[in-house]
Amino acid sequence: MKTCSCALVLSLALSMFDVPSVSAQSGDPRFDLIRQKRERGEALTPEERSYGERVLAQRKGQGAAARNEAYAKQNPPRASTGLIPLSDLGPGVYHHESGGLYPGGGNTPPPLHAKAGLELARCVVPLDQEGRPDPRGKIVLLTCGMSNTTQESQAFIRLAAADPSLNPRVVIIDGAQGAQSAGVTAQADAHYWTVVAQRLRSAGLGAAQVQVAWVKQANPGPRRSFPAEVRQLQADLLATLHHLQQRFPNLKMAYLSSRTYGGYAASPLNPEPHAYESGFAVKWLIADQIAGKPEMNFAPANGAVRVPWLAWGPYLWTDGAKGRKDGLVWTREDCGPDGTHPSESGRAKVGRLLLEFFKTDPTTQNWFLKTSR
Repeated sequence: MKTCSCALVLSLALSMFDVPSVSAQSGDPRFDLIRQKRERGEALTPEERSYGERVLAQRKGQGAAARNEAYAKQNPPRASTGLIPLSDLGPGVYHHESGGLYPGGGNTPPPLHAKAGLELARCVVPLDQEGRPDPRGKIVLLTCGMSNTTQESQAFIRLAAADPSLNPRVVIIDGAQGAQSAGVTAQADAHYWTVVAQRLRSAGLGAAQVQVAWVKQANPGPRRSFPAEVRQLQADLLATLHHLQQRFPNLKMAYLSSRTYGGYAASPLNPEPHAYESGFAVKWLIADQIAGKPEMNFAPANGAVRVPWLAWGPYLWTDGAKGRKDGLVWTREDCGPDGTHPSESGRAKVGRLLLEFFKTDPTTQNWFLKTSR
């Protein structure tokens, strides 16, 4: 995303407060003088720009707080929505769309897709910084996503560091970043990718060592009814995967997750049913790869490789405190103050789900566990 100069940002922002006459008052004399100076076409000093930006940021924050307060009054926290988790829905339907994590209402990949994943898993070996096999090299597992993802990634990294059963050649790098939603990572020139590269370099790693990714993304403030927001998220996820493949040429496999429960949300950032519906974006994306769509190709024998082999990582959504068949629940205590970002207990819960997944999935055991090498 292209950035504007401070002067242009202020100019654009001040236009929101333009009035027919410079005599109109905002209640802040200094701010009014700055606005009047701008209306006369005069250049603003750095101090004036800085002050104006602070005032506008404060007003923006106050406006957001008021909107969130109104939202919270109209949408009190719910311990359950009555929606059925995709993993429990099976052949049942939601708005005419079948459940299950994979096509046909099942929760495991079709045999041919699973077989391809197992074959790729055997190719995940330690690499040096140039991408050459090296028993002293590293296997980089990169996480990708927004604020929730980085919080959960950090919990996962801490748990993994304390587990003696893991392959010491595996390095987990948290590439996720706050406020970097799917619409951002879908952009090839987003600053997000620069930060990911910096984090790899800081860890003494190269792009050629990244072989596996965990991706969890969302877009903020969804408003449109199903399936419009889901289709947009699906498109942004596809673009994100294209960029991952282009930047990390040895990326072989990516595991995707959708959002946790959003029924406690105290703002319209990502409430229900949108948090639940985000699971369909992942489901449809993987289904497109299984169906053989060219933009989803992962096999060199079938043409240009556009994305890694895809599968579900841990499915994180559950119907709040009501839970799902496997016993997973999401309580109010698992959320932070805004009801959308996880608390320490919520982060630890997702971290444990991630660790258990990578330790037990047939396509990850071969390289993730020390005893499997």
